[in-house]
Amino acid sequence: MSKKQRFFCDNCATEVGYNVKTCPHCGRYFASVRCPACGFVGEDETFSKGCPACGYSTSKGKAAGPPKKVDNPRPVPFWVLFVFVGVFVFAFALLFLLL
Repeated sequence: MSKKQRFFCDNCATEVGYNVKTCPHCGRYFASVRCPACGFVGEDETFSKGCPACGYSTSKGKAAGPPKKVDNPRPVPFWVLFVFVGVFVFAFALLFLLL
């Protein structure tokens, strides 16, 4: 099963045909194709299997982008921050009481 490529005008977001040179809605001239996920620009032939830079493609009519990057897979729970601040305040108060 082959994925059907869909092309959109980057000026007005109207879906346009594969080989059109101008947008039928706003008249924008198309010189190249730009990936909506990462912004990679190239000729339409380079996008035959999706974006060569990030792998973005469309699948069954739904946009399927590149896997999302996870900066911090396990964020620190709120209670850990609360305990850390509590210990810091306690140590600071104890220091002032001893001086």
